[in-house]
Amino acid sequence: MYPVSDRFLARLAESHTPVTRVQLMLTDGRVLDLDHTGGSVAVDRAQAIRRTCTVTCADVSLIPVTAADELATYGARLMLARGVEYGDGSEELVPLGVFRLDEAGGDLSEGPVTLQGKDLSAAVADDRFTAPFTASGTVVGAITAVVTRSLPGADVLAAIPDAPIGRRTFDTEADPWAAVQEIAAAAGAECYVNADGVFVIATLPDLTTATPAWSVEATEGGVYLSGTRQMTSSNVHNGVLARGENTADNTAPVSYLATDNDPASPTYWGGPFGRRPTFYSSPTLTTTAACTAAANLKLAAAKAPNAKGDFSSLPNPALEPGDVIRVVHPDGTKELHQVASFSVPLDVGGDFPITTISAKEDA
Repeated sequence: MYPVSDRFLARLAESHTPVTRVQLMLTDGRVLDLDHTGGSVAVDRAQAIRRTCTVTCADVSLIPVTAADELATYGARLMLARGVEYGDGSEELVPLGVFRLDEAGGDLSEGPVTLQGKDLSAAVADDRFTAPFTASGTVVGAITAVVTRSLPGADVLAAIPDAPIGRRTFDTEADPWAAVQEIAAAAGAECYVNADGVFVIATLPDLTTATPAWSVEATEGGVYLSGTRQMTSSNVHNGVLARGENTADNTAPVSYLATDNDPASPTYWGGPFGRRPTFYSSPTLTTTAACTAAANLKLAAAKAPNAKGDFSSLPNPALEPGDVIRVVHPDGTKELHQVASFSVPLDVGGDFPITTISAKEDA
């Protein structure tokens, strides 16, 4: 979760006035504070572009009409934030993302104007390779090279130990953002753009060991509004075979099979759950040690319960995908859930739907 004060989290459950801020950064250097009437920021770990936004405004001058308007708008960025007022004149705002402005339109006479944007990974994805591109060295170094190829001033934050990779050549027309994800997967990680506009390389927190970042409780003073839960064994795997073969580096094929070897686990390899392996291969894996690390990290996610929760709560703009939250249902049942997606409203009201990707009972 984005770092916030304890006072902030407590305030979310109290009657308060939300504070939202929308800033438009034009290519000519001007930064405009936009009066806005609504909108939302959608955050979804399952999407290639994790953060997208929609903002509605009354100012029809934001619609590009002339060539000069288009030059100022193409490449412009939106910075969004939401927070709370404390009632003593102070407030606390949380960034919701830095977005490339992709669309601005509406009725030229009456409005409203709708602005739409995607997080900065869209700039990497759209900058397709115009010649074969070879990634090599280490996971962090190779990802940084791909990202800064499109965004020279981008910040790349590694939250994982760096690891060597084999050379991997991506073809002309290939998607550089997909290349970033393949390179990150060699370390069992993922890459995404966070609320500050920073490219982060990280692994998904372990539901079984992570400290809950927030409590969604159906109690007096709680933020729980409604919720449903379901579970399936579909797409749950108890083994991962990681393989690597790199002809560019002239390395022999390597592999490692990681399995759930805990007899007490419901997905124990060879137990009642059966054997349900999944597979991963990449030229970036050139040693058995690299295959072992990738297989074990992927196994942690593969054997997680395929449980899905859909909850509605009072909005928390500091939430992040992967956060573990404690949910207390109206009947008192307690569960730990891992956040997959949510949508933060930019208006005063607005629902706050949260979808989770795994869950377990909480003592």
